[in-house]
Amino acid sequence: MEQILLKGLEGGKTWRLADYVKRDGYAALKKIFAEKMTPEQVIDEVKKSALRGRGGAGFPTGLKWSFMPRNYEGDKYLVCNSDEGEPGTFKDRDILYHNPHQLIEGMIIAAYAMGIKTGYNYIHGEIFEVYERVDEALEEARAAGFLGENILGSGFSFQLHNHMGYGAYICGEETALLESIEGKKGQPRFKPPFPASFGLYGKPTTINNTETFASVPWIILHGGEKYLELGRPNNGGTKLFSVSGHVNRPGNYEVPLGTPFAKLLELAGGMRGGRKLKACIPGGSSMPVLPGEVMMELDMDYDSIAKAGSYLGSGAVIIMDDTVCMVNALRRLSYFYYEESCGQCTPCREGTGWLYRVVDRIENGKGRNEDLDLLLNMTDNIQGRTICALGDAAAMPVRSFVKHFRDEFQYHIDHQKCIVSS
Repeated sequence: MEQILLKGLEGGKTWRLADYVKRDGYAALKKIFAEKMTPEQVIDEVKKSALRGRGGAGFPTGLKWSFMPRNYEGDKYLVCNSDEGEPGTFKDRDILYHNPHQLIEGMIIAAYAMGIKTGYNYIHGEIFEVYERVDEALEEARAAGFLGENILGSGFSFQLHNHMGYGAYICGEETALLESIEGKKGQPRFKPPFPASFGLYGKPTTINNTETFASVPWIILHGGEKYLELGRPNNGGTKLFSVSGHVNRPGNYEVPLGTPFAKLLELAGGMRGGRKLKACIPGGSSMPVLPGEVMMELDMDYDSIAKAGSYLGSGAVIIMDDTVCMVNALRRLSYFYYEESCGQCTPCREGTGWLYRVVDRIENGKGRNEDLDLLLNMTDNIQGRTICALGDAAAMPVRSFVKHFRDEFQYHIDHQKCIVSS
């Protein structure tokens, strides 16, 4: 099985520039300059690959790059979203720690494609050891001539800087991230205008996820069509899945998009203790939960998961066995979004608190018969009514948990106890 992002890495020992070069590191960048590829040709290659944003939204990367105004006279910015805060997601920190130069090379190529001279990598504030390693990698790249003025004698100049976040979930939203880089409180902006026209410091800006940028060198070196062939139409390449929960070998697994979920579960060692798969959240805690029997029939790609009623999201696969109380699981998720709401939008600021408190009282044996319909009514008043997607992120789990496991919630209300422990 083709491994692109973390291939040949030995416990973080082969992350330095010399090791990366031995793995064809910076060969894609050299190819661009040697073959005199135009920025348009680079973008076209990324479009051919069907690479979709790996941060959660799944937007076509090449199309996003084409939004950057080509003839804009003035500063333009490139930003990497390494603020990995989605519960269940831990893939980007592994890329940053084990293979930082691949991300750096991907950002240099992206900057060349869009005519950008300055970039920032916004790294989650709770992984300082990772931040320091990426800083070292940046210094190596500068010393070798891969960053700075007149890169490899090409006439193209690009400088890349790390920026430390402070662990706020809301700063994973791209416009809140931009506000944070500017030194402001991390709160989402109204859109439009979109970052492509009015982003960092009011200048045109393109933002992509860590895994997205790290996929680019392979695409340029081997060709967009070959990358597409690794996956499926409209779902090109491989994807890192962070598998956690009740499995024997939790961890990051890179597999081609379209791989059956059953195969991914097998790679993760199967269900812990041989228990039954009860439920799975396929793309991070903000995505709708799916019953185990549904997941076992699905393939892991954007379109297949969407047809089943959830989303691939960040690729965080949260596995729950038949010992899990779904009411308590939802209570924990709802509390997280209640705590992480930035408070800017009333439906989210007030609604996340209401969701948590209603689920909490059901879990604690004080639920009312009208509570389940009340929860669904509240999600209707939150979803689609906020500046950013955090309101949706809080509402979608509630809707899906109640939809698929309503009998379990009703049992809590009727018997003031959990059906799992009964």
